[in-house]
Amino acid sequence: MSERTLPNLFEESVKKYSSNILMWEKNNSKYEGTTYDQMKKMVYNFAAGLIQLGLNHGDRAALISEGKNFWVMSELGILYTGAVNVPISVKIDELSDLKFRLAHSGCKFAIVSQSQLQKIRKIKNDLPDLEKTILLDLTNSIEEDELPINQVLKLGEEYLCDHQKEFEERWSSIKENDYANICYTSGTTADPKGIILTHRNYTANVEQASAILDVPERYVSLLILPWDHAFAHTAGIYTLMNNGASMASVQTGKSVIETLKNIPVNIKETQPTFLLSVPALAKNFRKSIEKGIHEKGPKVEKLFNKALKFAYGYNKEGWNKAKGLQKLKKPLYAIYDKLIFSQIRQNFGGKLEFFIGGGALLDIELQRFFYAIGIPMFQGYGLTEAAPIISANVPQKHKLGSSGSLVPNLQLKICDDEGNELPQGEKGEIVVKGENVMAGYWKNEKATSETIKDGWLFTGDIGYVDEDGFLFVLGRDKSLLIANDGEKYSPEGIEEALTEHSIYIDQIMLYNNQSPYTAALLVPNKESILRWMKEKNLSCKEIGGQKAVVKLLESEINQFLEGGKFEGLFPKRWIPSAAAILGEPFTEQNHFLNSTLKMVRGKITEFYKNRLDYLFTAEGKDFCNYQNMTIISRFEQNE
Repeated sequence: MSERTLPNLFEESVKKYSSNILMWEKNNSKYEGTTYDQMKKMVYNFAAGLIQLGLNHGDRAALISEGKNFWVMSELGILYTGAVNVPISVKIDELSDLKFRLAHSGCKFAIVSQSQLQKIRKIKNDLPDLEKTILLDLTNSIEEDELPINQVLKLGEEYLCDHQKEFEERWSSIKENDYANICYTSGTTADPKGIILTHRNYTANVEQASAILDVPERYVSLLILPWDHAFAHTAGIYTLMNNGASMASVQTGKSVIETLKNIPVNIKETQPTFLLSVPALAKNFRKSIEKGIHEKGPKVEKLFNKALKFAYGYNKEGWNKAKGLQKLKKPLYAIYDKLIFSQIRQNFGGKLEFFIGGGALLDIELQRFFYAIGIPMFQGYGLTEAAPIISANVPQKHKLGSSGSLVPNLQLKICDDEGNELPQGEKGEIVVKGENVMAGYWKNEKATSETIKDGWLFTGDIGYVDEDGFLFVLGRDKSLLIANDGEKYSPEGIEEALTEHSIYIDQIMLYNNQSPYTAALLVPNKESILRWMKEKNLSCKEIGGQKAVVKLLESEINQFLEGGKFEGLFPKRWIPSAAAILGEPFTEQNHFLNSTLKMVRGKITEFYKNRLDYLFTAEGKDFCNYQNMTIISRFEQNE
C-alpha cells in the first residue's frame, strides 16, 4: 500500500477527476475555474522551483496569504518537496508575534501575498534562517532576497525538463508520518505552541470526514474562513479535493472591509452547496436576513416571525423532526417555505443545502433559526491538535444543541480530574485517541507530555456523551480564551504582564467565551491606589476621585495597546476592552485560588457571572460605569 500522504491524496484525485474543476477564483469580473489536472501542473512547477532554490526535505516554509488558487498550489508545492508548511494567519499584525512564529519554526522561505509583504520586510533582518521571500502577487519593487511567483514557476519548469525522474522520486519518498504542517494557534505570545500535524494526521481526518459526510463531485463550497485554520484546511480544502468536488475563494478586496463586502456577492456568484461557518459569521448572516425582512415592511415581518415560530415547533431538535402528529403540519410548513424561506435561500445562491459550524460553540437558538429557513447549520467539534475534526452533526444524523457523533476510527472517553474514565452521561474532560491526533508541539516536549498521554489527547474541553451517542461540549476546563470566530488564546502571559508592570493591579483574570471582545475581572492594589490619591489630593468619596482611579486602572491596561509602552507585546484583541473592578481579592479562603495559588477560573466566572455579563453591555463596557465607581467609593471605609 502506498504511503497515505497529502501528495498521494492529490495524485489519486487527479487520476479520478482530472477534468473536474478543483478551484474557482475571481480576479476580474467573473469566476474562472482551474481543473485538477491544471492544478497538478502548477504544483509540479512550483515544487520543482522550490527544489531548485534549495528547499530540502524537512525544511520549513511559511505561507501567509488570503485564500486563493496560489494558496493550495503553495502548500502542495511545499509538501511535494518533503518540506513542512507553516501556515500563518493574515490577521497577525503584531510583528513580534509573527517574528516568533517564523523564528521558532526556523522558516527558510516565506511565501506571501501582496498585503503581507511589508510585515516580512520589517522583521526579516532579525530572522537569520529566512533566506527567500516568494511573492504571490505582482509588485512594483523587488528586493534582493525576494522572488516573484512567475520566476519560481519558470525555474521549476526548467528543472523538470531534465530532472523529472528525480522529482518523482523526491515526492514519492515522503512518508505518512513525515511532518506536513506546524500550526501556531494558541498559547501566550511569549510561548505560542506549534502544533505538528503529519501527512497521516490530515489524510486520516479527511477519511473520517468523508465517512460521515457524503461529498459528491457536484459539491461546491466558497471557503469564507481563513485557509490556514485547521477547520477550513481539512473540512474544506482536502475533503473537497479527496472527493472530486470544487472550492471557491472569496474575491480579495483592497481592504479587509472590502473583502467582507465581497462575501454575499461571491456567494450568489458561486452558488455553493455547503458553507463552513463559525458563530460570528452565523450571527452576521442572521442579522442580514432579519434586516432584509424588516425592510420589506410589517406584513412580511409578521408573516416571517409566524413562519419561524411554526418551523421551530415542527423541526424540534432535528432528529425528532415531524414525529407523530407533527407530520400533519408538513403541508403548512411547505407553504411557509415557498412564501418566505425559499426567497431567503436565493440570497445564498439558491443551491445551499447546509452549513457546517465549527470553531466556538454555536448557540442552539441560532441552530434552530437556520434549520427553520431550510439551510441547517450543523455543529461540529474539534481542535487543531486533532487535525481538527472529532465529531459532527451531518444531514443524515444530527441533534441540535449537540456537537454531533464521533467520527469513525477515533476513540473517545470522558475523564475526571485524575484521568479516570467516567460512565456515559457524566461530565468531564473530553479525551480522544486516533490517527488524526497530532505528533506533538514543535520544540516543546513539556507541553506535549502534558497534553498527550499514552497516545490519548487531553483536549481541555468539558463535555458528555448522551444516550444516543451525541457529544455535548460544555466549554473549557482550562483557561483558553475563545473569541467569537473560534480563535483561541491562552491568557496567563497577559495576566502576568499586567500585574508585573503595574503597581496598581494586584490580580486580573481575562475572560472571553465566544464574545466580540475580551473583558477582565480586576483586583486593584488598594494601598498603592490610596497612596496615589493622597498625592493627588483626591478622595474616593467624591465622583472626581472615583473617576480618576478608574481612568488610572484603564491607562495601566492601555499600555499594552497601540501607542502604549508595551505595544505589540500581545495581540490587541486579547487585551481587555472592559473590566470589572473587584472589592475583594482572589484567595484560598474564598476558594478562588487553589493550593498552588492558581486561579480557579470556573468558580470565579460562575461567582461573578452578573458582573461579566454587564461588561458586554454598552454601559458596562465604559470603564467608568456605576458598578466600578461604587466599588472605588468603598475603598477608604474598608481600610
